[in-house]
Amino acid sequence: MSTQAIKKTGSKDKGNSKSNVSKWIVDNVIYLVLILLVVGIVVASPDFLSMTNLINILSQASSRIIIALGVAGILITAGTDLSAGRMVGLAAVISASMLQAGDYAYKMYPHLPELPLFVPILLAMAATGIVAALNGVIVSKLHVPPFIATLGMMIGVYGLTSIYFDRPPYGAQPIGGLSEKFTTFAQRGIKLGHYEFPYLILYAIIVSVIIWVVWNKTQLGKNMYAIGGNPEAAKVSGVNVARNLIIIYTIAGLLYGLTGTLEAGRVGSATNNTGNMYELDAIAACVVGGVSLSGGIGTVPGVVTGVLIFQVINYGLAFLGVSPYIQFIVKGLIIIVAVAFDMRKHAKKK
Repeated sequence: MSTQAIKKTGSKDKGNSKSNVSKWIVDNVIYLVLILLVVGIVVASPDFLSMTNLINILSQASSRIIIALGVAGILITAGTDLSAGRMVGLAAVISASMLQAGDYAYKMYPHLPELPLFVPILLAMAATGIVAALNGVIVSKLHVPPFIATLGMMIGVYGLTSIYFDRPPYGAQPIGGLSEKFTTFAQRGIKLGHYEFPYLILYAIIVSVIIWVVWNKTQLGKNMYAIGGNPEAAKVSGVNVARNLIIIYTIAGLLYGLTGTLEAGRVGSATNNTGNMYELDAIAACVVGGVSLSGGIGTVPGVVTGVLIFQVINYGLAFLGVSPYIQFIVKGLIIIVAVAFDMRKHAKKK
């Protein structure tokens, strides 16, 4: 082989190597950002790196992970859901109203006997599942754009929740006095050594595993990605787009319901404003986690990491004493950069 040929081969290998490194960085940028955030906060305040802070971050992120996984499934189909947060509120008031302590003076249902824990939770999830299924019908059958369909549903669900919440004779006051079994379900944890790992973290892990299996190992998951990538091609390939969209929206609704019950139990009360703006946080976390707004792209680990990034920002900057207003600016910039990266990658694929 001539010297010139060897030089060309060497240059080609170097080019491929650089290309592979660039691709790896782009593919894993979300995890690098999380690591850099943690490192930056630790450098500013070494006390941040403790097991207690880690447990607090994971605990606070757990319910947000569950709602984000529901929103992510819809985003992958190239849709969106602005009603997610209000459905969280609906589930919160339903579950809280049925799980108040027997001796609480302001029970919403004073004559309601003590129910098994799972009954109100399932009823709350059923309610949000029905509302979300209706979203799916409106989007898939009536062909209303997801943004408009879920915006209308967001307003309607808030009105429904407010009617339920503003009950006589006590009026619109927080639904409190929750039974001990309910607060234990959401607030307590497993003792391991000197630390208590909240059940919330366990619930988030279980839901994440289930959703990973649905997305990666079932026909519904394959259809979800196919619809998001190209709905017309999916239809030609024999995919029942309408039916699959309704199922995906319904699953999201069930996850919103679970989030609402966990939030009510974690906080110890519920109002008609529980869950307000949660949908925007969930959408932002999904986008930062690599879920494409153009549809067809997204992973469970990416969504979980996106939620953790925002939680690290919230907790870390608060730990450093940074103004909440600055935190909003930082989060806004991260969202803009994430969407810019997403659109750039999508443009290259086209």
